[in-house]
Amino acid sequence: MAKKVLVPIADGIEEIESVCIIDVLRRAGADVTVASVDGLEVTASRRVRLVADKVIGDCADETFDLIALPGGMPGAEHLRDSAVLVKLLKDQKQAGRLYAAICASPAVALAAHGLLDDKKAVCHPALSKELKCLEAVDSRVVADGNCVTSCGPGTAIEFALELVKLLYGEEKAKAVAGPMLVL
Repeated sequence: MAKKVLVPIADGIEEIESVCIIDVLRRAGADVTVASVDGLEVTASRRVRLVADKVIGDCADETFDLIALPGGMPGAEHLRDSAVLVKLLKDQKQAGRLYAAICASPAVALAAHGLLDDKKAVCHPALSKELKCLEAVDSRVVADGNCVTSCGPGTAIEFALELVKLLYGEEKAKAVAGPMLVL
């Protein structure tokens, strides 16, 4: 059965992270919805244009197995400032469902709303002093209960494969990683 995943995007989001998360989860068979907190078309941090499936307001009444935030600046700030997304994330945590963030988003979007207060986490090294969490960990990807965080663009595939593992199991993650030549 396909797991339902939300990947929010915004102007200034990190394109490598966004596309890696979307691509790897879709390879695993997840039903991924890309929702913008801005307009349907966003301009990512390196001027790559991304087109969302819908705007975040259209997701307000939906339930997701996973909400995964790409990073990048000022994209992470736009995610942080979306009242609809923040409510979805708080509901996600409260219900014990998976939520995740990479790069700037753990420190900027999750920590700003207390979503890491009881979690071990990691973020982009440039923001590590701003990361408010139970314990900042020196690792590429950190899974703590229903929360997964990661460092940045270079860890995006590893991060996405960890999300596949948590949604579908180790064998599925290996099956997705193999044809991608991820060792």
